[in-house]
Amino acid sequence: MPAEPLARVLRSGLEEAVHLGHVAVCDARGRLLAWAGDPATVTFIRSCAKPVQAAVSLAAIGDLALTDREVAIMCASHDGTPAHLRQVRSLLRRAKVGDEALRTPPARPLDPDAAARVRTPAPVFHNCSGKHAGMLLACSRAGWRHATYPSRAHPLQRRVLEAMRGLSGEEPVLGVDGCGLPVHGMRLRAIATVFARLADPDAQGALAPHVDRAMRAMRAEPVLVGGDRRDDTLVMRAAPGIVMKEGAEAIDCAVALEPRIGVAVKVADGGFRAAGPATVAVLAELGLVSPSARRRLRAVERPAVRGGGARVGGVEPVVRLRTR
Repeated sequence: MPAEPLARVLRSGLEEAVHLGHVAVCDARGRLLAWAGDPATVTFIRSCAKPVQAAVSLAAIGDLALTDREVAIMCASHDGTPAHLRQVRSLLRRAKVGDEALRTPPARPLDPDAAARVRTPAPVFHNCSGKHAGMLLACSRAGWRHATYPSRAHPLQRRVLEAMRGLSGEEPVLGVDGCGLPVHGMRLRAIATVFARLADPDAQGALAPHVDRAMRAMRAEPVLVGGDRRDDTLVMRAAPGIVMKEGAEAIDCAVALEPRIGVAVKVADGGFRAAGPATVAVLAELGLVSPSARRRLRAVERPAVRGGGARVGGVEPVVRLRTR
């Protein structure tokens, strides 16, 4: 099935662009409940995998008492603010390694104010450094090699792959993510199933307590998962029953903890400005966010289009779900 319109861009009353894409909505049994476009399209899960990757790291870390902030940064695509970096470095200290152990590419913070204070790109500023710091701590606790932790042959990455197989019910296609770690490709409906199963301990096996720990931390510290102006942070603040994660190339995933429904939205052209509007509209159409929460999320669902510094239009969702 072809991609379908998810959002359109209006400037000065004229439709200037339309973003196409795909949506899949599944329950924890893997049943497709609703969709738009092609729910069988295969795509990489990108940073939406971070709650699963964090759970695998937590299982290797064991009974070490981490704070909600430390666990949240393990699940984060963070803005690189001082608050984010404090938690990344806290994990590195626990692992008894320095910034140099990180295998993230050198980067600048995503937050403009934080970026303005940085002279030179560095691995610690990369938005995935929290995930990597958690993996280094897992290696320290489990006695695995630090230097090769991004390799798909590393024991930690083999365990992540096993977790992805179990939660998705598919054999993922392996690639290399922007941060250098293995990334997993699968049907969009399988990605939605992964997220639905993040709310179902029976589907998680031995990872169940660690998935629960990651989910509780994301809900407790949503700003550390993204940043003050990030879509996933704003959704989790407005709708506490939703856990959401953004991923590169415009993939957004969310789970409603009750009734255990997973949502995966993929913008076909990678246009990230369409992902938030489409995701909020899908959650609202499914009745997973309240009308009051939707009103608080208006800036996510209908972000401004500007001209000369003033609002002259906006991005608005046009996604239409189909059901069986």
